[in-house]
Amino acid sequence: MRCFFRSTIATALALFVATASLSIFSTKAIAADASDEAAIRATLTKVLRENPDLVLNILRDHSEDVLEIAQQGNMQRKRKSLLAQWEQDALTVKKVNTEGHASKGPQNAPVTIVAYSDFTCPFCRSADQVITQLLPKYKNKVRFVFKPLPKEGLPISVAAARYSTAAFLQDSTKAWQFYEMIFAGMESLEQDGENFLKATAAKAGLDLKRLLADASSPKVQASIDADRAEADSMQVPGTPYFLINNLVVRGALPKELFEEAIEMALRIKK
Repeated sequence: MRCFFRSTIATALALFVATASLSIFSTKAIAADASDEAAIRATLTKVLRENPDLVLNILRDHSEDVLEIAQQGNMQRKRKSLLAQWEQDALTVKKVNTEGHASKGPQNAPVTIVAYSDFTCPFCRSADQVITQLLPKYKNKVRFVFKPLPKEGLPISVAAARYSTAAFLQDSTKAWQFYEMIFAGMESLEQDGENFLKATAAKAGLDLKRLLADASSPKVQASIDADRAEADSMQVPGTPYFLINNLVVRGALPKELFEEAIEMALRIKK
């Protein structure tokens, strides 16, 4: 709110100066002093004091412009903060086990994106859509690794993590299709629970009998438990949470900021 307020005031004042200046310079008295900055400032101050509603009126007339500028300013501040954070992140190696996990891209890619995610989290779905868009651009440069981090105490979240992990034990291509279909059908997942997971697995061409057996196996539970322990050791606050090599990305950032992180990771790798 404070950042938006500052941007709003700055915009309003800029618009005020522009509008007020037109009015000021239309009079002969002020036109004579147009080269005198001090006189201009004094006149603007006087106009503002005598017309306190002027700025608000200008602000109302340009509300869409104000909002756009405020959003741009907020994005720039966020970007600056993230770049500084990532420079610090790069100094600390994050020990993450990616062996045997669901992955896309070459094993020897210079950049690995590890996602701690939850199939019942809308922000996770949004972030996944961004990653899906970026992977083709960084073909052969980026490897994507998925680690389910279900909500404890939410049975359908845990079930989705189990089913997904089990699917990757069976067929990677079909498992990724299953993964995408679960995210796409998040609302149905919450409404229909395991019935949705079973129907979706069948549509993806997975062996349902084997899937159900694997989903309830100690091996799948151990994998999910290990990922949770790993996330806890890094104090992951929630999902979505990404490691881009050693750079930490929290939440569903815009595509441009994900790109910035990938580009920085590539530069550091060199």
